[in-house]
Amino acid sequence: MTVNGPGRTVKAALLMAAVALPASLLTTPTTASAAGTLSMLGADVSTAQRALDLGAKYYDASGTAKDPLDILKGAGVNYVRLRVWNNPASGYNNKTKVLAYAKQVKAKGLKLLVDFHYSDTWADPGKQYKPAAWSGHNINQLQTDVYNYTYDVCNSLKSQGTTPDSVQIGNEINVGMLWNEGKVVNNDFTNLSLLLKSGYNATKSCNSGTKVIIHTANSDSDAHARWFYDGIKAKGVNWDITGLSYYCPWHGTLANMGSVVSDMKSRYGKDVVIAETAYPFTSANADSTSNSVTSGCSGYPLTWQGQADNFTAVQNTARNAGAIGVFYWEPTWYAVSGNGWDPADINNSGNGWDNMAIFNWTGHVNPNVKWTP
Repeated sequence: MTVNGPGRTVKAALLMAAVALPASLLTTPTTASAAGTLSMLGADVSTAQRALDLGAKYYDASGTAKDPLDILKGAGVNYVRLRVWNNPASGYNNKTKVLAYAKQVKAKGLKLLVDFHYSDTWADPGKQYKPAAWSGHNINQLQTDVYNYTYDVCNSLKSQGTTPDSVQIGNEINVGMLWNEGKVVNNDFTNLSLLLKSGYNATKSCNSGTKVIIHTANSDSDAHARWFYDGIKAKGVNWDITGLSYYCPWHGTLANMGSVVSDMKSRYGKDVVIAETAYPFTSANADSTSNSVTSGCSGYPLTWQGQADNFTAVQNTARNAGAIGVFYWEPTWYAVSGNGWDPADINNSGNGWDNMAIFNWTGHVNPNVKWTP
């Protein structure tokens, strides 16, 4: 997910409408047997480090100020996801910051997922900008770039005793990454597959036990998901876990999401996680930046109880479909002045996610939100 400029929302299948889907991908999915438990109970807290540096406070259900990681752990979280940008203008979410916060994550006994965007800023279905340092590089150079950068971040984490338990090779790469060289055009996955193989091989060279996730926002459609994962599989790409984003205002019903999860598990024989989900607790806005999500889904009012009930339903649906994990995206990103969405103007850009966090605008946690195995 990306919080973009004021009022802009990113729809997962934004660029997929033009893709020609073979009829073979439109068949009824095979139902996979349920895994029965969620072992990856996750939260992406990539903006928490900046919030804490600015003096933000987080309060548990009893009103006691605590480390947000402790509050989340108390609510059932066992896995933290941190994005890494190559050279963001803000200095946050870069390698140095991720290394520092990884120490805190691991000190809490939490597992670590590193989300490589391979960009200096947000990467999502609508944009996959190369890092400035790689701007003139061709596909051959980019393979080396991806390998070296992935290995360096992973090995630096390993060297300080915080080896990542899993990594994402790209973020919501519905139609590729590192555009234009790594973009899927005319159903040609060749270049993307080369980049994904570089990231996979670098990760395994760093630490063979680290799980590699390939993440798209394709929970909306079996056809979209099959088009992508069939495409990379046909090119010999390997991965350990299939990652999908699911936001019900954009990706449809829970039942549909469950069908996609089940199909992905049975079709590729790999574990599946919902790598991102979230739900609003209000339609109101805490700052001058418009909210990215302004509406909810049937049966789930925009209240604290509605937010909690939706997250529970997402977990239950994913679990019953055979997924092994669900990650809430940016539960700690409440409106803190100076913790804006734009790394090029972090002080002034505001927060389009303040109604989606599980902490309200004074930093008090929604006591109803729980992560459950």
